[in-house]
Amino acid sequence: MTAAAVRPPLVRPRDVVLGGVSVALSRHLGIPLPAVRTVFAATTMIGALFAVYAIWMIGNPLLALSGAAFALLYLWLWALVPRETATPDVPRTRVVPVAVVLLGAAAASAFLVLFTWGAPTPLPVGVVESAVLAVLSIAWTAAVDVRDPKRAASAPVVRTLGAALLILLGLLLVPSSFLAARPLVAVVAVVLVLLGIAALIVPPLVVRWTERSAERAALAREEQRSEIAAHLHDSVLQTLAIIQNRAGAGSEIARIARAQERELRDWLFAGTDPFAGDLATELRTMSRELELEHAVRIEVITVGDVGALESAALAGAAREALVNAARHAGGEVTVYAEATPDAVELFVRDRGAGFDTDAIPDGRLGIRESILGRMTRAGGTASVESSPDGTEVQLRLPRRATTASASAVSAASAAGPASAANLGAS
Repeated sequence: MTAAAVRPPLVRPRDVVLGGVSVALSRHLGIPLPAVRTVFAATTMIGALFAVYAIWMIGNPLLALSGAAFALLYLWLWALVPRETATPDVPRTRVVPVAVVLLGAAAASAFLVLFTWGAPTPLPVGVVESAVLAVLSIAWTAAVDVRDPKRAASAPVVRTLGAALLILLGLLLVPSSFLAARPLVAVVAVVLVLLGIAALIVPPLVVRWTERSAERAALAREEQRSEIAAHLHDSVLQTLAIIQNRAGAGSEIARIARAQERELRDWLFAGTDPFAGDLATELRTMSRELELEHAVRIEVITVGDVGALESAALAGAAREALVNAARHAGGEVTVYAEATPDAVELFVRDRGAGFDTDAIPDGRLGIRESILGRMTRAGGTASVESSPDGTEVQLRLPRRATTASASAVSAASAAGPASAANLGAS
């Protein structure tokens, strides 16, 4: 079988007009979408007119049900055809406000009650239809619209109007039940009023109960996390600290213990995501990688909202400065990043022997391009001061320039220390 003969799967999209059935059939059968929608709309309208004729003129409900065959087919496909798979953060949206349409039909049916007030029927015509449509409208707002970003704001308003319509229908039936001495009408009137009151009270209570349940679950998780943190702090973290002190700052065992201690502390106390794209997380991730590669101990200090910033240029320049310090100085390296209202400043200082910044060969691009040039192109400044007591790299980037994409930051992080070192170092 050729690839052209394979039919697309019968799935409904997530962004639809009503239910996505027409789009699913159009894609699966290869029929133009306007033709499918026209067939459903025309047959549904003709079937609805035939159903009304069968009830009012012939009095045959089964015949009326056959007139709604295509509408029932649409509902059947709506219920059984699956939606296309997507990421969890992609919402379901639809163009037609189903709840509003149902509520409008319920209000239109309610007008029939006024015209059939004294008819010799068990119930005035239009009461059952209006009540059912109003209940469906309320149920739709509670089950579907609350998850639709286009309808979530209007869902409480529609639900309140639907509840008011049910209560109004019940109150309209009360005089008729007493004047005509019809018990069935009285029972229906009471049920409608109770349904309307429940529609006003129950959904907010359910939302509140759900929120309280989520809060209790979060509190239980936090208490469990605190107990685990206390236990690990008293055992594993202290053991790692002892290993570092006894193994020496430059040994491989000390570097591994240091990296594990930092990662465990971030998970226990800060909840840091090691794959996040913000600058503070990038600095800690770089430090962990370099401590495993070189005989160095890196201390990262952040002040201000550094954890909310994303800057590929600043992260890349800081990585190059850290790679240079780890390769050529070793020992203790300090990274200090501070976010002020005007700019973000970052300092990388080591305690190595230093070097002459004016004697850097032209072919060595680590400082000249990866630090100074990168910051200049990003709209910031950078300077390198070196002395026999150590070297300090100062980076400054105005806040208006810290709008680089998170993907660029992640790419700089994924490059790894070895890739950054390929640019050359002083």
